[in-house]
Amino acid sequence: MPKATLTLLLDFDDQVQKDQGQTAAFLHRRDRKFALACEADGRHPGPANWLAYLGGFNRERQIGGSDPRLRVWRRVNLAFIAVGTLLGLVTMLGLLFYDGSGQINVTVILGFVLLQVSLAALTSLQSFFGWRPWGQLPDMIARRLGRARPSGTVLRQLQPQLSARAAHAGGLAFGISGLLTLLGLVVVQDLAFGWSTTLSTAPEAFHRLVQTLAWPWQSLWPAAVPSLELVAESRFYRIEDAGGSTAPARWGDWWPFVAMVWLCYIILLRFILLMVAISHLELRARRLLARHPGLKTLLYRMETPALETGNAHSDAADQPQMTTSIHTHPLPNASVAIRWAGAGDNQLASSLLKSEQHLVLAAGGAATLTDDHETLQQARLTLGSGEPRAALILTHAWEPPTGELADFLAEALQQWPQTTHIALVPVGAAPDTPPEHQVAQWLRFTERLGHTRLSVSLASGEPS
Repeated sequence: MPKATLTLLLDFDDQVQKDQGQTAAFLHRRDRKFALACEADGRHPGPANWLAYLGGFNRERQIGGSDPRLRVWRRVNLAFIAVGTLLGLVTMLGLLFYDGSGQINVTVILGFVLLQVSLAALTSLQSFFGWRPWGQLPDMIARRLGRARPSGTVLRQLQPQLSARAAHAGGLAFGISGLLTLLGLVVVQDLAFGWSTTLSTAPEAFHRLVQTLAWPWQSLWPAAVPSLELVAESRFYRIEDAGGSTAPARWGDWWPFVAMVWLCYIILLRFILLMVAISHLELRARRLLARHPGLKTLLYRMETPALETGNAHSDAADQPQMTTSIHTHPLPNASVAIRWAGAGDNQLASSLLKSEQHLVLAAGGAATLTDDHETLQQARLTLGSGEPRAALILTHAWEPPTGELADFLAEALQQWPQTTHIALVPVGAAPDTPPEHQVAQWLRFTERLGHTRLSVSLASGEPS
């Protein structure tokens, strides 16, 4: 199943950020090899195939499911829909409030519909022109939900389109809720409609306005187009005046017109603009992907042959240099184990802890920054209550160390007692000891951090 354009853009941007830690020679050779493989297979070396090629190296890569990077916007959409549904119910109850002492003014309903049309048009305009009248509100919501992202990410550039999609979804829910409320009140109450205005408006002029508004459905539902007689006789001037000579039984003949106005100019319009907003978001994401600086660099690496040194020895089959100045250590006597990004399971983590009173926690991956801070606080309380003062952090052996993990370790070293020792435990896909080249990358990661309270241990407990 092909990736959605927005997910593809986010995946591509994340991969480009990861590649910044690699050497130019490695990237050139890797991407040139991919381009030649695509040429041999007759495939297009686009971003989607490139990401699939890189993802093939990771056997444990998760495919499918909802994108956690869009979790905040999914919550925003649901919030807009819920609020829109409630406001549609309350608004229609207010517009159709009828206590029998007067008529419901159709002019007020038309004015409210005009206001909704103006808000819908303004929402679409801000999306197309990239306006941000809400200021820093999306960033504040993201920080509240624990998903604050750097200001330069591509997701921030799509905020106008994402906001328009959420607003139109809420507007559509508002319209549907209001129409259902209207139909319900028509069934359970005897509503009396009329029209009134302070301006000197003749019934003929108001009838022309009504006919103009009813143009989309006048041939489909003629009963939903008020006649000149109904318009002339349903005008009222004051509450004491019951409204001309029209029989009270005909005061409800306006409801088909009101329902069709609401359906066409609020529900149908919001639905069309919602589809336009979704298409615009897709188009905007496609344009950002096509203009991504990393894509231009990738195309250059794929189109340009790798520079040969003239050495007769071909190192294509050689393994990279994985030797380090440090080695793995035996498992320490730890009382806390943290499963980073879901590595291992609770049973494995508990079996590695030698203390009778131990604690197994989770961090990283789908956890929010707030969750990570709470994990550090819980671990600090356990580590500060007595001996032993050592902690294990279980990681996926096949995944390369990330900057997020480095930040987590730095914060742990700062918050936990100074005598606490931290051991990274790479866990393989199988219960066996992970391959040497996977363990080597964690040794190099620990060596780069250069902290004496950090070490690498294996789940088997045997040093190397």
